[in-house]
Amino acid sequence: MQPHQRKPAYLSTLRSLMRCTQAFERYSGAHVRELGLTPAQFDVIATLGNTEGMTCKELGERTLITKGTLTGVLDRLAARGMIERHVDRNDARCLHISLTAQGVALFRKVFPNHVQHVERAFAHLSDQEQNTLREHLTRLSDAFEEERHR
Repeated sequence: MQPHQRKPAYLSTLRSLMRCTQAFERYSGAHVRELGLTPAQFDVIATLGNTEGMTCKELGERTLITKGTLTGVLDRLAARGMIERHVDRNDARCLHISLTAQGVALFRKVFPNHVQHVERAFAHLSDQEQNTLREHLTRLSDAFEEERHR
């Protein structure tokens, strides 16, 4: 970039987006750890909660956990008796993951607690501001996906 050229506006937007993401991870992660879980474990418990379970592939698509990390997270949750794995009834090649009774009890304990925790931060924005922010973030996400497929 030439010294006389202005910095593109998106760079400041990107920096703000990343700072927001990092601040959320610090805020949310600290609370989740107080509840006795890692952020990845909470993500799995929260995703499986109120479902009859799902395949590993579905779980990987619905969480923010990479495929390589997901196996270890599932191993640790299984060792704690929170999840169970069994062959998927529709496809014997797939594993079906679901919460055990102990996992359901944990979900019912930690999920509402964490939702309230996160809600306190979002309360700093009006409903209108949250709707506008969500619309803009959706547009940006869609633009990234569109560009990725070009």
